[in-house]
Amino acid sequence: MSSLTDVLLVEDDEHVRLATLQSLKLAGLGTQGVDSAEAARRWLTPAFAGVVVCDVQLPGDSGLALLQTLREQDPELPVILVTGHGDIGMAVEAMRDGAWDFIEKPFSAEHLVEVVRRALAQRRLVLENRRLKAQLGEGPADGLLGASAAMEQVRTLIGTLGPARVDVLIHGETGAGKEVVARALHAAGGGRGAFVAINCGALPESVFESEIFGAEAGAYTGAAKRRIGKLEFAGEGTVFLDEIESMPMALQVKMLRVLQERSVERLGANTAVPLACRIVAATKVDLLALAAQGRFREDLFYRLDVASIELLPLRQRREDIPRLLSHFCAQAAERLQRPVPAWTAAQMSAWQARDWPGNVRELRNFAERWVLGLVPDSPPVASSATQPLAELPTLPLDEALAAVERQWIVQALTECGGNIARAGERLGLARKTLHDRIRRLGLDADAYRSS
Repeated sequence: MSSLTDVLLVEDDEHVRLATLQSLKLAGLGTQGVDSAEAARRWLTPAFAGVVVCDVQLPGDSGLALLQTLREQDPELPVILVTGHGDIGMAVEAMRDGAWDFIEKPFSAEHLVEVVRRALAQRRLVLENRRLKAQLGEGPADGLLGASAAMEQVRTLIGTLGPARVDVLIHGETGAGKEVVARALHAAGGGRGAFVAINCGALPESVFESEIFGAEAGAYTGAAKRRIGKLEFAGEGTVFLDEIESMPMALQVKMLRVLQERSVERLGANTAVPLACRIVAATKVDLLALAAQGRFREDLFYRLDVASIELLPLRQRREDIPRLLSHFCAQAAERLQRPVPAWTAAQMSAWQARDWPGNVRELRNFAERWVLGLVPDSPPVASSATQPLAELPTLPLDEALAAVERQWIVQALTECGGNIARAGERLGLARKTLHDRIRRLGLDADAYRSS
């Protein structure tokens, strides 16, 4: 079957078939016609990416028999039944068995095209979900999801900094995936030694020093034996200090010395142990601003900030949301033993317009609620194919997202008088990135300049 075929029409009446084919082709739909269910089966391979319009009454096998065959082959393939007046009751029953919709004879060309376009939009969404699930089912080797320019830059930095094994400071909001980046850095460095994650905001100050630096037996009350600290335990691996801004000031001095000397002394010890690990610190705040307030040591900041990685929030890389959501839905579906409900282009556009203050972590939780059917406007978990009359957009997902992107960019350019730099700041995009998108969308920034 040609990939250009949007519709397979199954109609035994030659005059009706030719007239219907003409109506669909005039609407810009690639269409192929056959006169029997047996002929249709030869065309409908598993790779078929279109929809089926089928008369119920056919010579040989009926349209209902063909529906049953197609449901076994692909339960989500939209099949639109064409019925006579006396067949309506049977058609309604067939919809309960999985038909996508039915059209009663005689029908107008406009109505047929409208129903077919809605079915095609649903089909494209289902196939896109499948493609993303197949692509992301295992997840990328580094755990980093997203194909935005911002994420590509993060991957480039990881590829450069990982093998160098220099200390790195990661900036990013809560839930943006800072630990995922730290683990990717560890893997890019060869994965030597252990990866040790420490949340500086979760450790009580009373045990922080012994946890990080270690302690000799008798160094403090209750220290019955030597304790190896996290820095020493990591060996040639990576120590991830999350929420570094929460580290007590008194311990920041000791951490600074450790980083300067690349050695650590256990509490109660007189000799230093060489430090072989790499330090990756992460923060959700501006550490220099915090230092100006006397709440973080400026010298420790510069010691940690040998190299830095900026991890943008989801609201500044909205194009990554469909891929992330598909991945998280696939994971949730496998874990919960539920199918993934298909979403519409309108729903995805609305989700991309959200700010997601919890970032990737919030999106992951949302995916679980979606799979469980707990999102208010989500379809039943069973299958989107059970809701044939749901209102669907006529645009494929990529076109719908491009339309939303164009709308945001035009609005920003209008409000900023055509100033690309200011519009980029408003959209959270670098000037070059915005310029490239304006060129791709065929827009003229000069047209929005203030007189």
